[in-house]
Amino acid sequence: MDLDGLFAYDSVALNAQGDGVVIVDQTLLPWEERFLTLRDEYEVYEAIARLRVRGAPAIGIAAAYGLYVALRRVLERDGQGTGPDVDAEFRRIRDYLCSARPTAVNLSAALDRMTDCYMSVAGLGISGILSALRTEADAVKNDDMAMCRSIAEYGAGLITRPDMGILTHCNAGHYAVSRYGTALAPIYLAHSRGLAPRVYADETRPLLQGARITVLELMKAGVDVTLQCDSMAGSLMASGKVDMVLAGCDRVAANGDTANKIGTSVLAVLASYYGIPFYILGPTSSIDPSVPDGTGIPVEQRSPDEVTDLYFERRMAPAGVKVYNPAFDVTPAALISGIVTERGIFRPPFDFSNLKPDIQ
Repeated sequence: MDLDGLFAYDSVALNAQGDGVVIVDQTLLPWEERFLTLRDEYEVYEAIARLRVRGAPAIGIAAAYGLYVALRRVLERDGQGTGPDVDAEFRRIRDYLCSARPTAVNLSAALDRMTDCYMSVAGLGISGILSALRTEADAVKNDDMAMCRSIAEYGAGLITRPDMGILTHCNAGHYAVSRYGTALAPIYLAHSRGLAPRVYADETRPLLQGARITVLELMKAGVDVTLQCDSMAGSLMASGKVDMVLAGCDRVAANGDTANKIGTSVLAVLASYYGIPFYILGPTSSIDPSVPDGTGIPVEQRSPDEVTDLYFERRMAPAGVKVYNPAFDVTPAALISGIVTERGIFRPPFDFSNLKPDIQ
C-alpha cells in the first residue's frame, strides 16, 4: 500500500501562487477542517504560537515557508534585492519567527537552513534570492517527507507480529509533519502490511491532541484505535494490553534525554515498571548536540486558561487558582529503549556524535 494514499492533503504547503503558507487549523479539529493561508510573518507566528500548526517538523516547515513568503513581500514592495535594509528585514523576520516557540529544535534548524541559503545568494537580486529561498523551503519539506518514510520503515520493524498493542501520546502523525508522521508512521505501514496493530491513544491533557487529532487520523486510515484518559495508562499497562509505547519528540539532548508533550515522561516511568519497551521516534534534525542533557532543554510554559477553561463549557476550577502548565516534559535517556530516526535505531547508551545508529 502506498502511504501517500492515506492522506488527502499535506499539513503544511505553499499555495499555488507562492505567496501564502497553507495549513489546516488544528485548533478546530476534529470538528472542522478549516484551511488557512498565512501571508506574512505575523500570521505565521500566531499560527505557530497558538498551535494552529503544531508538531516539531511541521513547525519548521511552516517557518521556512513563512520566512520566504514574508521576505517576498518585502522585496516586491521595496523593489530591491540586496543591501543592508533587506538584510535587516531578513534577520528581523527570521528572529521573530524563531521566537514563536522555544522547545522544538526543528524551528531554529529550518530557519538556520534558510539563513545559510540567503547568505549564499544575497547578491543575486530579487529573482535569484526568492528562487533560492523557495527551493530551500521546498527542500525542508521534501527532506521531512523522506525522513518520515524512513522512520516508518525502521519503526515498522519493531512491530513483529499481528495484533500488537501500541500506546501513543499526543499527536506524532500526519498533522505533526508535512506527511506520514513519526511515531504514527510505522503504525500506518504495519497496518498496510496486514499486521493490524491495536493503538491506544492518550487524550493528552490539557490540549487534547490525542483525542482530537491522533484518534481522528487513525480512524480515517482504518486503524483500530481506542481512546483513554492520560491517567488510565497505568491500568492499561497492568492489563497486559500494551506491547510497546511509541512517542514523538520535540528535542533530543546529546545524551538521549528527550523533550516531548507533557505526560510522556509518566508513560516512560510506567513502561519501565511494567517492562514494556518505550521508543521515541523523530528525525535526526530533532537531535540538539549543543544541549548536553535534558536540563538544558527550554520548556515552554503556557497560559493557565488551557487547563482551567479550554474545551470546557464552563470554567472547571475556582477563579484565582494558580496553574502549572508546562507544554513539555523531559524523559530521561535511561528510560528510553531506543530512538528511531531516518538513519536507523539508536540504542542506549546514546551517542549522536556522528549520527550513525547502533543498528540498521
